[in-house]
Amino acid sequence: MIRFVLGVEDLADTRFALSPLGETVLSLRVLRDPGLGALHLPWRRAVLPRIGGLDTGLLMALVAERLTLPDFVTPRSERFAPDFEEELAVVRRTPAAQVRRDLVDAHQPDPLPAPLHDALAGDDRVVEALRDRVCVLLRAYWEIAVRPLWPRMRLLLEADMTYRARQLALGGARRLFAGMHPNLSWQAGVLHIDKMISEHTVAAAGRGLLLSPSVFVHKPAPPVSPEAPPSLIYPSRGVATLWDPVPEGPPGALGALLGAPRARLLGLLDEPLATVELAERLRVTPSAVSQHLKVLYDAGLVARARDGRRVLYRRSALGDGLMGRVG
Repeated sequence: MIRFVLGVEDLADTRFALSPLGETVLSLRVLRDPGLGALHLPWRRAVLPRIGGLDTGLLMALVAERLTLPDFVTPRSERFAPDFEEELAVVRRTPAAQVRRDLVDAHQPDPLPAPLHDALAGDDRVVEALRDRVCVLLRAYWEIAVRPLWPRMRLLLEADMTYRARQLALGGARRLFAGMHPNLSWQAGVLHIDKMISEHTVAAAGRGLLLSPSVFVHKPAPPVSPEAPPSLIYPSRGVATLWDPVPEGPPGALGALLGAPRARLLGLLDEPLATVELAERLRVTPSAVSQHLKVLYDAGLVARARDGRRVLYRRSALGDGLMGRVG
C-alpha cells in the first residue's frame, strides 16, 4: 500500500492535468500485456503492424515485468494541458543519475533488460545517450500510435475531469476518491492506494496532489519513487466507448430537417448532459457542440438547467415530439 498524507493546503492545491506523453508511455503496457484491457484490443491490433520499423526492444524494455514504468518518462505536468513536445523536453533534461535510479527502481527486483544495460555503466554520458535514444523513440511511437487519436482521447479525459471536479465540489476529498477506483480510500487526511507492489508513505508537505485521468491504466498508478511529489494517474470514465464508431444521426426526415450534426445531438439528449460530455460522445470540439445547442435551444427543442458550474441540456417536450414524429 502507498499512502499520501495531505494537509489542508495540499487539498487546496489539488489539481488536474492532461499528459499526452503519459498516455503514450502507459499505452506500452497494453502492447506488452493485452490482458490488461480487452477494451483496447481494436487499438492494439491497429498499432502493432505499424510500429515494426521502430526499436520495439527498447520500447518494451521500459515496461518492467511487474508492468511498472520509470518515473522519468512520465514527468509531473506543470500546466493543465502541456503538449507532447513540452513534456518530452522535460525528459531530455533528466539528469543521468535520476535516469539510472528510476530504471533500476522500476525493474527491481529483476535485472535490467539487455536494451537498458547501458544505464548501469559508470559514465553518465552513456546514460544520457540512452535517455536521448528513448526520447527519439517515444516521439516516433507517439506519432504512429497515439497522436492520430489524441483529440478523441482528450475529449474523453476532459469530460472525466469535469465530472471529478464536480464530485470534489459536492462532497470534498472523500467523495472525489470514493468514485475513482476501489483501490483508493480517504481516511483522516490520508489517501490510501491499495494493492501496490511497493509500500511507503509520502508526505505532500505543501506540494499538493496532481491527478491525471488516463485511457490506458487499469488501476491507480502513483510514482514508483517515494521521493517524487504526490501524483496519481487513474482510470478515466467512459473508456468503453472510446473505440466505438461515432453515433449516426436519426435517419430520414429529422436529419434532413435539422442537419446530421444537430440530429445526432438531439438524439443523445434523452438524459441531461453537459457540453463537454456531448463533445466527447460525438468526437467534436465543445465549441461546435455549443453552437448547435444554441440553435436547438432557440428553437425550443432542448431545455437547459444549471448544475453547479455546469449547464446541463436535455431534450424538451417539443424535441421529444419532433423525434417521435419525424425521427
